[in-house]
Amino acid sequence: MTQLAPLPKVVFGSLSFGVFWMLAVFPSVPFLPIGRTAGALLGAVLMIVFHVISPDDAYASIDLPILGLLFATMVVGGYLKGAGMFKHLGAVLAWRSRGGRDLLCRVCVVTALASALFTNDTCCVVLTEFVLELAAERGLPAKPFLLALATSANIGSSATPIGNPQNLVIAFNSKITFLQFFFGVVPAMLAGMGVNMVMLLCMYWKDLEGGGDDGEVAAGKEMEAVEEGRVVVVRSSSPASVLSLKQSPADAGNGLFDDDDDADSVMKENISTKHRWFMQCSDHRRRLFLKTFAYVVTVGMLVAYMMGLNMSWTAITTAIALVVVDFRDAEPCLDKVSYSLLVFFSGMFVTVNGFNKTGLPGAIWNFMAPYAKINHVSGVTVLSVIILLLSNLASNVPTVLLMGDEVATSAATISPSAVTRSWLLLAWVSTVAGNLSLLGSAANLIVCEQARRAPRNAHDLSFWSHVVFGAPSTLVVTAIGIPLIGKINI
Repeated sequence: MTQLAPLPKVVFGSLSFGVFWMLAVFPSVPFLPIGRTAGALLGAVLMIVFHVISPDDAYASIDLPILGLLFATMVVGGYLKGAGMFKHLGAVLAWRSRGGRDLLCRVCVVTALASALFTNDTCCVVLTEFVLELAAERGLPAKPFLLALATSANIGSSATPIGNPQNLVIAFNSKITFLQFFFGVVPAMLAGMGVNMVMLLCMYWKDLEGGGDDGEVAAGKEMEAVEEGRVVVVRSSSPASVLSLKQSPADAGNGLFDDDDDADSVMKENISTKHRWFMQCSDHRRRLFLKTFAYVVTVGMLVAYMMGLNMSWTAITTAIALVVVDFRDAEPCLDKVSYSLLVFFSGMFVTVNGFNKTGLPGAIWNFMAPYAKINHVSGVTVLSVIILLLSNLASNVPTVLLMGDEVATSAATISPSAVTRSWLLLAWVSTVAGNLSLLGSAANLIVCEQARRAPRNAHDLSFWSHVVFGAPSTLVVTAIGIPLIGKINI
């Protein structure tokens, strides 16, 4: 039975967590517009200043394996972008599209599957502007496609431990293997993806009329998906449909795998010509080898995950292998890593651990636990509602950190298999809950901001226009997926 800490510790701990929550959800409040990352650090500092948690415990609460995996995944993702991985995903979206409805279905399927392997945030960053361009070229409204991109990215990311940050937390804390996680959630993910797609088609059926491909546009369609800060380039056989904006000087030569012919001269300058192997190979063969190597080691990384190897060190090893074979100064690539995200997670770990030490989350859970047993339909319903609400109030990662151990401990009183199912249920509901509103998921905010700032075909996806579809979709998809969680055991 969890005991509450002394009253001053409860009050100051709750106040510190409240500051963190406010800045995580509303990073630009007028009286303290310091952003999410600084807000997480502020929450952590307040926990220490108010003696809710000791400095040593604060450092110990930072989960280095999760930070290592996030860091390495971003490095690998950068190399895959340069190798043209997302260009090929874009080509799948555009190839011989048979109208707006067909295109919307492709966006849903491709985004969901890609997000399971390359994280939802990454897919949203690299695909948003291309989806806007694709819809505009066919005279279709942007809103259905932006909603399809954001919601499908969240649903698809639920299927693997590397699909989103909260799944990483669950995989590490629960010790569930990659394959156990995948087979436990993938039936719900596939059903949810299909239901979400049907709901989009029903809601926007008339808006998606037309937009058929005349054969000429699709024949030459090509998309180069690049990291945020550069521009998506869409090439078509029609000169009028070309979007080609210049790259910033700071980005020039940062990608060894660039397909542009203009990159040849940059590559010749940046690649060390002192190495005998590089001197003997043509630029084309060198690029082909490096692209192939990027794909091969990434597949090897996924296989290693499935074999149960340490996910953090597997990803770090893959990232270092790509850096070494790149055979250049790795600083330009490492500069693409979102260090602010890593700092945000560090501050959040400290803040959430401090809030746990107040005993308040445990006391609340003790009150709700008798009504949230996962061996009863009513219990699963209550638990799902709690997770859904907390994920939208406190964000999904803090919800997982706050509730994970409590839910698993409660499930352990039922059976060992119930523990695994409780973790998977937490992963499913907390992830799909991100579709409820724009603030529910970082992927939603990425799509909204990328679309609003797009150099062409910009679209402002408002909070309410997202809620109108996101709320019913979240409730229906969550309900349909819950009975399917944990049905496949390995």
